[in-house]
Amino acid sequence: METLASAMRRENRRFKPPSSSSSSASAALSSGRVPLVMAFLSCLAWLYVAGRLWQDAQTRMILSGLLEKNSGNLPKVLSVEDKLRNLGCIGIGRKIAEAEMDLTKAKSEGYLWGNGTATGSSDKKKLLAVIGVYTGFGSRLKRNIFRGSWMPRGDALKKLEEKGVVIRFVIGRSANRGDSLDRNIDDENRRTKDFLILESHEEAAEELPSKVKFFFSAAIEAWDAEFYVKVDDNINLDLAGLIEMLEGRRGSQGLYMGCMKSGGVVSEEGQQWYEPEWWKFGDSKTYFRHASGALFILSNNLARYININSASLQSYAHDDISVGSWMMGLNATYVDDDRLCCGSSRQEKVCSHA
Repeated sequence: METLASAMRRENRRFKPPSSSSSSASAALSSGRVPLVMAFLSCLAWLYVAGRLWQDAQTRMILSGLLEKNSGNLPKVLSVEDKLRNLGCIGIGRKIAEAEMDLTKAKSEGYLWGNGTATGSSDKKKLLAVIGVYTGFGSRLKRNIFRGSWMPRGDALKKLEEKGVVIRFVIGRSANRGDSLDRNIDDENRRTKDFLILESHEEAAEELPSKVKFFFSAAIEAWDAEFYVKVDDNINLDLAGLIEMLEGRRGSQGLYMGCMKSGGVVSEEGQQWYEPEWWKFGDSKTYFRHASGALFILSNNLARYININSASLQSYAHDDISVGSWMMGLNATYVDDDRLCCGSSRQEKVCSHA
């Protein structure tokens, strides 16, 4: 029995689980491996970064070498003249420069008195006058009355132009371009050939102040004349008397002719002749001296001035006031001739109310 018990005790000691001290040793061994692994990974990362930096440095050196080697073959910076030459546009560039010089010359000569080259170097004699008779879409009857009275028509109109006087009815376009109003005017013009159609102007009562700019601009671009005459469509002209008056002033520069007047400025909105810009005319609310809108005349260089500067000229509620304001800033010669006062009782006047 003792021998059997002794044997069992020995067997139990043989299979006894490990003690806590051996477990601690194993954990310590495992924890010691972690820093080694981290250090190894850090070394690998350092080697990778160093390798990439070295590759980038090598790449920069190669590119720098190629750039230095080929720097002599790089094209030079081209000037505008070089580009034009390469494109075969030297002639065009020269023409542009000449056109700019011509434009500058035209602008300067358009309002300098006494300059005979303002409209070109041609020796062709100027027309005496271009007469523009304002009209509207609903004024066909008035036009027919004029054609049968003081205004020539057909071959007689052509003969008058050969003598140096052009007469045209002046009208803009409808707000609805190409509608029946426009078509009727085009049809009438094909038959009579006595219209000056302002393609850029909208024919409407509220646009009347701007019509005068379009008229003088279109007239001076179409005809080179000594004088440009604006006439309302309720005026009868003594054409022979007007021509005689203008012939006596042929060659004059800076003439602003008409029945000069001034008057009060209407500042109450809704009233007839209301002036939205009334506050610009001072506390006395009186218009400056200007030619009556029924009929007034501008010499060539004044009409050319309006054409050149039309975009920057201020328009007021009435076309005669607008033109008068433009003339105030110029060295214009005001000619107050009562023969141009269509409402006067003078026998020798060249106009009268129809």
